[in-house]
Amino acid sequence: MSQTYKQLAQYLGDLGIDQVEHTQKNYLGHLLAVYRLMKDAGCEEEVCQAGMFHSIYGTQKFQGFKLPLESRAEIRGMIGERAERLAYLNCAMQRETFDEALGQSGDSYTFRDRITGDQVTLNRQDFDDLCRVHLYDWLEQVPRSRYGWGYRREAYRQMTARLGPDADETYRKVFANEPAPAASPVGS
Repeated sequence: MSQTYKQLAQYLGDLGIDQVEHTQKNYLGHLLAVYRLMKDAGCEEEVCQAGMFHSIYGTQKFQGFKLPLESRAEIRGMIGERAERLAYLNCAMQRETFDEALGQSGDSYTFRDRITGDQVTLNRQDFDDLCRVHLYDWLEQVPRSRYGWGYRREAYRQMTARLGPDADETYRKVFANEPAPAASPVGS
């Protein structure tokens, strides 16, 4: 059975992740902020909890903290089977193949699990919810990220387009803060 936000935040805090740096804040702050951003955008609780645990096993880019995969059953017991699976898949996705899956159409979407090497096939709802987790993670950290505002921009725009008005509104609010490109010096 899923636990409350406060119980989950306490569990994460007890892991000591408030001492782990993540995009110019601490990792705990980032995880909780992803949850709140998703909640504010109207995402379902189960998907918000997946967002809170979106990188708990490490991701292709973030390895600053990761629980061993043997912890999956414990996490599943706290947030539920579907939320844990979405969190795991966000950790395990090979981003290049996930980005390719954004161009697929139909009722199933396939990408590669970078940990096992297996192909993962999701139905439309699960793929859309994985897109939500992945998108809101990026939207929460992009203003502080060393990868910059342009990182995988087309993929994130595709996610936003498929997820509809709430995602689009959140994307626009975040990207309204993107710094304007520096003007070219005269005569260059």
